Amino acid sequence: MSFLYPSGPVIDLGINIDHVATLRNARGTTYPDPIRAALLAEQAGADCITLHLREDRRHIKDADVIALAPQLITRMNLEAAVTKEMLDFACMIKPADVCLVPEKRTEVTTEGGLDVVGHFNDVQAAVKQLQAEGIRVSLFIDADEQQIAAAAEAGAPVIELHTGRYADTEGAEQAAELERIKAGTLFGVQRGLKVNAGHGLHYTNVQAIAAIPDIAELNIGHAVVAHAVFVGWENAVREMKAIMTSTRVAATAARFSAK
Repeated sequence: MSFLYPSGPVIDLGINIDHVATLRNARGTTYPDPIRAALLAEQAGADCITLHLREDRRHIKDADVIALAPQLITRMNLEAAVTKEMLDFACMIKPADVCLVPEKRTEVTTEGGLDVVGHFNDVQAAVKQLQAEGIRVSLFIDADEQQIAAAAEAGAPVIELHTGRYADTEGAEQAAELERIKAGTLFGVQRGLKVNAGHGLHYTNVQAIAAIPDIAELNIGHAVVAHAVFVGWENAVREMKAIMTSTRVAATAARFSAK
């Protein structure tokens, strides 16, 4: 909270705990425990906990989701593919949020946004199924006007813009991608959507995205897990939240002073 935003958070941070589970699974041990990571992240200032239950269960397991759900004091943002298995599982768990994402077995990480236009009927049916259980639905999509319009038409109240291309480029190409994200954010808000963003963001590229005034939440995982190796888990969470918050406050103050 700040004097510029007296009624609530400046910008929310969703901490993705997937790669805590990746470390655990690499040796087949019970540690590090992603449940403990989630609870400590909340204490360090995370506004929600994000986790992706993949078809191949390469990191998060069903048991992780089941164990974590009743322990959170913030909210769970469960990422899942548009499949019957995942939708039924989400309806059983009933997290606060479900973010529908594309998924390929061969990818190292999510490579792009969900094609809502190309799979409209399936996505719309998934949104309706989840909403019938009181779950808020988000669609992880590229900052493309056709995809954003389709997301709104499908009935999803939230979109999460894919920032991977922004994160993986530099110079003029990155600047162009940033402008595309800004335009997509405005386009989404104008259609009544809550706009979140995430993927590939870290401690030295998050600032430009956090400065976009209408982005409500950023979901970040790998960078925080990696930084925690050197500074500790809670410090890594606090640092990311501080960077995001200070950037948003400074950007808002600059806009006010320019008027």
